[in-house]
Amino acid sequence: MAWWCRRSIGDGNFVKILGLLRHAKSEWDDMAKRDFDRGLNDRGRRGGVLIGEHIRSHGIKWNRLVASPAVRVKETLQCALPEITPVFEDKLYLASPDTIVETAQAHCASDDAEEADTILIAAHNPGLQELLFDLVSPSHENDLFHEASVKFPTATFAVLECNVERWADLKNHCAKLVHFARPRDLDPDLGPEF
Repeated sequence: MAWWCRRSIGDGNFVKILGLLRHAKSEWDDMAKRDFDRGLNDRGRRGGVLIGEHIRSHGIKWNRLVASPAVRVKETLQCALPEITPVFEDKLYLASPDTIVETAQAHCASDDAEEADTILIAAHNPGLQELLFDLVSPSHENDLFHEASVKFPTATFAVLECNVERWADLKNHCAKLVHFARPRDLDPDLGPEF
């Protein structure tokens, strides 16, 4: 059984996998454009393609991809994961951590035992980074968490193992950050601009 599949972690509980993807770097050339309508710049498109290759090579089979409908998120997904059909959820545009959790629960819940085990949320900061602060247990803070707490840059991909059997049980301090990748980790040319 692959590591991302439904599995017991030894104490009778199960693990759900929550992926977080922040949109890639957006354009700021047209200041008259609404925030919602801003697309990606060239650097963002490069970062989107690179993080998409990384997500595929990471090996998780995503049961659901739920995304903000903002143009920059749509363009990120077209660059990064064109093979996955996302469900666009209006509530994810600039969503708070609570709204992100509610959205994951709504899109993955099932009345039977075949509830989705993996969900990838594509959205915005500060909600994604704040969600990490809420979900990661202080006892599970690790080097990845410390990196993510400093900055959750554009086109960042994070994976959390959530110690819950059902998505309805997703709550504060139930998770561990097990993967964190930024475009600059994959290509130094996509590091911070000075």
